[in-house]
Amino acid sequence: MLKQHRELSMSIRRTIENNEEAGIRPSKTYQSFVAATGGHRELNFIEKDVKNYITREVRNVSEQEDAKEFGKSRAAFEYFGDVISFDTTYNTNRYNLVCGSFVGVNHHGQSTLLGCSLMKNEEIESFKWLFQ
Repeated sequence: MLKQHRELSMSIRRTIENNEEAGIRPSKTYQSFVAATGGHRELNFIEKDVKNYITREVRNVSEQEDAKEFGKSRAAFEYFGDVISFDTTYNTNRYNLVCGSFVGVNHHGQSTLLGCSLMKNEEIESFKWLFQ
């Protein structure tokens, strides 16, 4: 099959994403499509397309989401407006930095990380600076 005739439909992409999230290997995902359609010839893509989609789209998005998460959290905070807690956990790393997390609740009742900090000390001035 020529490359220009191969494509992954939106439903195929969604299934690939769900299977990747569930830990199902690309080859098993492809084999499930083959079994569902009755053979390789019935599909308009090959196993390599599934692997490429995972590499280019699914894994790339997960890496980018780490950096974007605080932007989404900030938007959620602006929309919902309430911070539920600020928690400091003592000496969680070898550098003796205090990790503080701002956690809110979204409209689904799920905890959402709004932000976090690493502080060298727990003086009142440090907390004032952080909350601003």
